[in-house]
Amino acid sequence: MAKSKAEFLKFHEENPRVYQLFCYFTDKVIKAGRNKYSAEAIFNQIRWYTTIETRGDEYKINNDYKPYYSRMYMLDHDCEIFRTRTSIADF
Repeated sequence: MAKSKAEFLKFHEENPRVYQLFCYFTDKVIKAGRNKYSAEAIFNQIRWYTTIETRGDEYKINNDYKPYYSRMYMLDHDCEIFRTRTSIADF
């Protein structure tokens, strides 16, 4: 079952680094010239980065948060890099 907005906001407040990494990797995708990309691929990159490439916090990110992060990024950056469907995450 999809996570509620309240659950997402609690996770986001407790784990601000996840959104920072989401923005970092999405910005790299855009700079590479892509105009559409997958939020799932960004999530997997965050997981790889935090478990393999660094010795920092390892994040357990629920896949139900993908629509929240993708919409938040697109609102914050005024772009449409991610394809979306109607979702509980629509702001």
